[in-house]
Amino acid sequence: MADLNLDIAISDYDHVRDFTDGKVKAPGISLNHFDLPVEDIFERFTNTREWHVSEMSMARYVSLISQGADNLSGIPVFPSRFFRQHAVYVASDGNIDKPEDLAGKKVGIPEWVQTAVVYTRAWLMHDIGIPLNDIEWVRAGINSLANWSQIKPVLPQGIRYTEINDRSLMDMLIDGELDAVICAHPPDLFQAGDPRIRRLVENFRAVEEGYWEKHRIFPIMHTVAIRGDTYNQDPWIGPALFEALSEAKNRSLARALDGNICRFPIPWCFDYAEKSKAMFGDDFWPYGIEANRTTLEAFLQFCNEQGVTHRKVNVEEMYPENVRKL
Repeated sequence: MADLNLDIAISDYDHVRDFTDGKVKAPGISLNHFDLPVEDIFERFTNTREWHVSEMSMARYVSLISQGADNLSGIPVFPSRFFRQHAVYVASDGNIDKPEDLAGKKVGIPEWVQTAVVYTRAWLMHDIGIPLNDIEWVRAGINSLANWSQIKPVLPQGIRYTEINDRSLMDMLIDGELDAVICAHPPDLFQAGDPRIRRLVENFRAVEEGYWEKHRIFPIMHTVAIRGDTYNQDPWIGPALFEALSEAKNRSLARALDGNICRFPIPWCFDYAEKSKAMFGDDFWPYGIEANRTTLEAFLQFCNEQGVTHRKVNVEEMYPENVRKL
């Protein structure tokens, strides 16, 4: 019998590359790999389910699950994870010096249903002590005019929220119309070294490590989604893809830990990997539900509190039964 041919759109992460380039195979599956910017992947899969398998924003994924989305399934594989206390940017000459200063202020975001924004708002709510409705939220494009998402939130009562069509978040921040901006992708001005913008939390590594120590939450940014018709017709692909992607990830972790030669163009990369292993455990980039239950349950709580999901989603609803125990 010929292999099942699947189109898969996922970024060129080192921890998926052994799978996408064929060094690790999922038995019975032949791949056509599409490597595109994640923003393009998310939009195109959200709008048209263009590929059989796709990397997807976790916030989009659970929002669609909460809305009873047809033609959507997935597996508990998490290509991107990122702590997000470093994702708050302020004007260098402004009066915001610490996260507590954001109470009662105006904060820009590129999208309400963005995973990085969900985690950052939750940190402000639960750790800094600023209620969601104590900030005035402004949505616009980060560096240019907004590209509006198809994913609609159900904003909680009392939320002050405005959408701006003719100004970018960076323009408004520099002009003093915003007090801060939360965004996953560092703004162009920041990346260019513009002295007018800085991170609010400049010692973010220590803050993010403290967040892990306190909550045992390792934020999951992306998951792997599968078209529902594809999964329903051949449900065996879920475990097959999970196992293959797990093997590719394990090989990547072994490369990172290699103390003989430097596998990545990062000085002391093996030492960084060893420290990650000491902090997170032998598998410091875990897949599967049980290994990530604390993070998944917290994220679903955050999404419910913030109106990202249209109802409370349970962890077991996120993925099909045949991959829940993997």
